[in-house]
Amino acid sequence: MTAVLDAGALIAIDRRDRAVGAMLRVLQRDGVPVVTSAAVVAQTWRDPRRQVNLARVLTGIDIAALDDSAAKKVGELLRANGTSDLTDAHVALLVQPRQPVLTSDEADLEALLRTRRVKAVIVGV
Repeated sequence: MTAVLDAGALIAIDRRDRAVGAMLRVLQRDGVPVVTSAAVVAQTWRDPRRQVNLARVLTGIDIAALDDSAAKKVGELLRANGTSDLTDAHVALLVQPRQPVLTSDEADLEALLRTRRVKAVIVGV
């Protein structure tokens, strides 16, 4: 199992949200790998001098590239879902059945996962 983080989760980490920090500690304790999208990092990264906590946490997170193959899959998912948020779509493509997804966009992620026919554990942050 792997846990997937969206932009809301990274923003919460950056803001030192205790609940998200506790969730990450539990995942780490249990040896659960954590992944996010390169698009999520781009969406949340602004200033390494001020985002020290986020930078520290990112060293332990797998960052999935948005390469040409992934970009085409994202586009196809967006067409199938009738939406346009490429970051949410890339996050949705990283999710496998029954995996936890830490998100602040619960409705959008649920819709994208329904389109993919993937049932995941959506955790609001």
